[in-house]
Amino acid sequence: MKPTDISSPDYFHKVVDCQWACPAHTPVPEYIRLIAAGRYSDAYMVNWKSNVFPGILGRTCDRPCEPACRRVRVENEPVAICRLKRVAADFKDDIRSRLPKRAAVKNGKRVALVGCGPASLTVARDLAPLGYECMIFDQDPQPGGMIRTQIPRFRLPESIIDEECDYILDLGIEFRGGKRIDSLKALLAEGWDAVFVGCGAPRGRDLDIPGRKQAAANIHIGIDWLSSVSFGHVNRIGKRVIVLGGGNTAMDCCRSSRRLGGEDVKVIVRSGFQEMKASPWEKEDAMHEDIPILNFLVPKEFTHENGHLTGVLFEKVKAEYDAKGRRNLVPAGEPDQHLPCDDVLVAVGQENAFPWMERDIGIEFDKWDMPKVDPTTMASTHPRVFFGGDAAFGPKNIIWAVAHGHDAALSIDNLCSGLDINDRPTPMVDIVSQKMGIHEWSYDNDIAPDRRYRVPLRDKVVALRDIKTEVELGYDPDLALKEAHRCLNCDVQTVFTSSLCIECDACVDICPMDCITFTANGEEADLRTRLRAPAKNLTQDLYVANDLKTGRVMVKDEDVCLHCGLCAERCPTGAWDMKKYLLDMTHANDQCRVAARSAA
Repeated sequence: MKPTDISSPDYFHKVVDCQWACPAHTPVPEYIRLIAAGRYSDAYMVNWKSNVFPGILGRTCDRPCEPACRRVRVENEPVAICRLKRVAADFKDDIRSRLPKRAAVKNGKRVALVGCGPASLTVARDLAPLGYECMIFDQDPQPGGMIRTQIPRFRLPESIIDEECDYILDLGIEFRGGKRIDSLKALLAEGWDAVFVGCGAPRGRDLDIPGRKQAAANIHIGIDWLSSVSFGHVNRIGKRVIVLGGGNTAMDCCRSSRRLGGEDVKVIVRSGFQEMKASPWEKEDAMHEDIPILNFLVPKEFTHENGHLTGVLFEKVKAEYDAKGRRNLVPAGEPDQHLPCDDVLVAVGQENAFPWMERDIGIEFDKWDMPKVDPTTMASTHPRVFFGGDAAFGPKNIIWAVAHGHDAALSIDNLCSGLDINDRPTPMVDIVSQKMGIHEWSYDNDIAPDRRYRVPLRDKVVALRDIKTEVELGYDPDLALKEAHRCLNCDVQTVFTSSLCIECDACVDICPMDCITFTANGEEADLRTRLRAPAKNLTQDLYVANDLKTGRVMVKDEDVCLHCGLCAERCPTGAWDMKKYLLDMTHANDQCRVAARSAA
């Protein structure tokens, strides 16, 4: 194998598994260390630059970072990355003076944004300080998009939405609430330099089975019903409620039902429990509130009497797998089950709806009637129209919408600056040695043996009494400190200098994970089997260094390294050092871009 090019920004970025897994590439260990130091405002600003909505995401993020957390190498539970983000938001000072200022001079470029959800707000936040005139249109009277309409208040208080939306709108962005866009062609005719479509996936899927029309008065589309609850149009539901669907929307529907009068609330899913799309913690929260989840039941008919819903008839199914591992649901051969109910909430998926988007304006659509969008630039086939969030690739979650917004803003800035929208400057990397003395580091490298600390919850009786009462209480500073200490500082890298190595193998002896090996070089597939502990995770690179005096190579398996620093402490020559790699992603016209232009 050739020596590893550790100067490549992506090499150590991939080693920081949590940051690599985050769509917005938030520098997780950096803000967790700041929280441990009690620097909550600094931790908030690190988050705000990357993910834009720390207080919102600290309560609602789908947490793609946590399954990737290096902590699962030593125990089952990852660091509570998401809920630590909330700590920064809960305990920060007034940070408004640290936000970008309104542009003193406009640059003459106008951008229209359709939908005021997280994707559009991210685009506007990146562009407004650069002098762009940004105008956001939304059919709802308040900003936030589906953050405001789809997430119940017991999970996300309205005050948090207002605060973090206002941080962005106060940059000089014009919000046109209650303004529905009915024609993209007409919007483009107004002469905007760019149009960003971030209108979400606003249409919930329905179930066209017998009885749907006859019992329509008590059968509700989940996302529409949640929106009506959010705006106060709905404040009660029947005592017996069935929620159809296994995603996070279904979990929000069933938990909301419990607070609006539902006493017997059930979630019915056609798949198995493990295959449900809902996040594990969402299912756990629903069951904690005494909501059973029944699996492998497919709705066949809505039963009714004199125009009133009486229940739902289900067919029992089972999963069978073919030779390629593909799952099919087949009848289980058991009698159909009838479950009585007063109301049904249908939460079986969401779809994009673009009736307002003419098909003769240069935007190509695929066979699923979705616009063709470049996943890097977020550009459509129309040179001035960009997409992001659920409108681009279908329903995902807030953090993906934020990532799309950053990418689209960079493309729009390129377009309006006369540059190629495919020009994506590499991120900036700040490298700082953590060495304070021969065996002393500027960061806490002790590996805490503690298991994950649970986030305190409000008493269930109190929580179910009011739909606006937040269930999770969040960590207090003491619990936050303890949870922060579980982080393994995987952004502080073990960096090896071959010329200083005397091949004494002291690092090999002291490594608690057996991840360092000195051996003869070879092809990667062969080399992975000859290490002290075989390196089986092919998705994470090996760190290879040659030019050793004996002709051997040093190989470190990045997958299992705990970044404990014992190799650097034990090394008698300083061949190993602990260096913090802080990766700063490229946003519209930021320092990375300025540096790239200067170099050109």
